[in-house]
Amino acid sequence: MAVNKVYADATAALADLLHDGMTIMAGGFGLCGIPGVLIEAIRASGVKDLVCISNNAGVDDAGLGILLQTRQIRKMISSYVGENATFAKQFLAGELEIEFNPQGTLAERIRAGGAGIPAFFTKTGVGTQIAEGKDVREFDGEHYVMERGLFADLAVVHAWKADTEGNLVYRKTARNFNPIMATAAKMTVAQVEHLVEPGEIDADHIITPGIFVKRIVHVGDVAKRIEQRTVRKRAA
Repeated sequence: MAVNKVYADATAALADLLHDGMTIMAGGFGLCGIPGVLIEAIRASGVKDLVCISNNAGVDDAGLGILLQTRQIRKMISSYVGENATFAKQFLAGELEIEFNPQGTLAERIRAGGAGIPAFFTKTGVGTQIAEGKDVREFDGEHYVMERGLFADLAVVHAWKADTEGNLVYRKTARNFNPIMATAAKMTVAQVEHLVEPGEIDADHIITPGIFVKRIVHVGDVAKRIEQRTVRKRAA
């Protein structure tokens, strides 16, 4: 029997999935490839005490930053958070728990979680605060720190194109963390710009197979903000 994965809107797609204290992975890097429509629906739901896994927390008024504004996030598991003043303020005030990760380590923790790997060893962070309280072992004369894989209750991701079976294609750098997060959660919901019928996407172009994606929201041409615009100065 065919399963309908397409939902009318983000609110409908998330309606029976959200609960206080859950862990959510959110794709994107800066403001590139973020599932902004789904994040807005999470905010509107009022769910709280969230643990959010994301490379960063967006900016103050976009991305996960809007969940920080409403204090719906209890803990962030992140790599880079330097562009969000709300994040910094809450952290320095002891109001937000943070688990910092080297960026490559964060990516591998997510990939490992999606692959069913509970932990792995890496040289990154050995001898630093990153390794404090963690298992450090020696292999072939080198020291490695053990990092746990990450697996969430819910992953929200953004894709450029999808078919109704949930096969996803990402566009250029908006691909970033989205594909690995799509594999590393009990439930993956994707917001997509273009929705087509099965067979319309070349099989060789599919990045995330539809078996990982349970629900789809067609959002059309969403606004894509630039986090920091840098342009060449005009000649005098």
